[in-house]
Amino acid sequence: MKTDKLIKIIKLGRFHFILGGFLYFSIGALFAVLLNAEFALNKFIFGYIIFFTAHLSMHYSNDYFDFESDKYGKPSQFAGGSGILVKNPELRTFAKWFSITLLSLSLIFAVIFTFIFSYSALFFLFVLFGNFLAFFYAAPPIKLSYNGLGEIATISIGFLMPAMGYLTLTGTINMPFVIFSIPLILYQLLFINAVQIPDMEGDKIGGKTTWIVRKGRVFGFKIITFAGSLTTLSFLILSFTKLYPTILNFKVMAFISIIPLSFAIISYLNKSTDRKTATKLVNRNLSSLFLFAIIVNFYFIYLLL
Repeated sequence: MKTDKLIKIIKLGRFHFILGGFLYFSIGALFAVLLNAEFALNKFIFGYIIFFTAHLSMHYSNDYFDFESDKYGKPSQFAGGSGILVKNPELRTFAKWFSITLLSLSLIFAVIFTFIFSYSALFFLFVLFGNFLAFFYAAPPIKLSYNGLGEIATISIGFLMPAMGYLTLTGTINMPFVIFSIPLILYQLLFINAVQIPDMEGDKIGGKTTWIVRKGRVFGFKIITFAGSLTTLSFLILSFTKLYPTILNFKVMAFISIIPLSFAIISYLNKSTDRKTATKLVNRNLSSLFLFAIIVNFYFIYLLL
């Protein structure tokens, strides 16, 4: 395979989002350890491989099924797809079958994991549902992102990503984790509205019925600020619960969440309807989410040392 072709195939994977997925998976796994689960490196690595193949599969399938609508957009750092297939349509067949191969591997690995570690069927069903949601985000006949359900699907991923890390080490999902996931779900609300803001015109022409297409960019910046504010408030409320070990200080997490909240407020105050300016604001918001996830991972590791 020529180097140029290989580079394009790698770019199709949008690995900066893969990093974000790993950070969320790790948050869930480390949270499980903070709640007295045993950290087993073999489980962590195997579980992440299952998650990784599913996550990567989604990127290739989304670019394949969004091929027509992506023609009307312009890729940016975080939005608009990779743009690789629009410029290199000869890679479409590869993208489709590579996506299906990765999805199949994720399910096969999940079956093996379930048997090796004697987990209940919940683990496999969880992986199956996550793959289903990711694939049919853009794939027919469901095409969630084209039928007004893309936001709901993406918001749910705020639960699924850390839950996968938690489930990998514990074999179950319990109420303390569900409550902890609420602010992370709110960040996915911020995320999906942010990535849709630059794509508004292209999504509209391409037939997607997103919130931003229907309500506009100013509405998107309002939702971003709303989600960021609720996230910080959620962490503060969690700090008053008695569900978690005292070592876990949610006021610290509320303080860390001020980073995305600050960028959200700045974006709202600007409320730009111009794509170029709006895209810059979006990039800062999404970069702040990555920074939040990195700091929280280090905070959890610090607590475990």
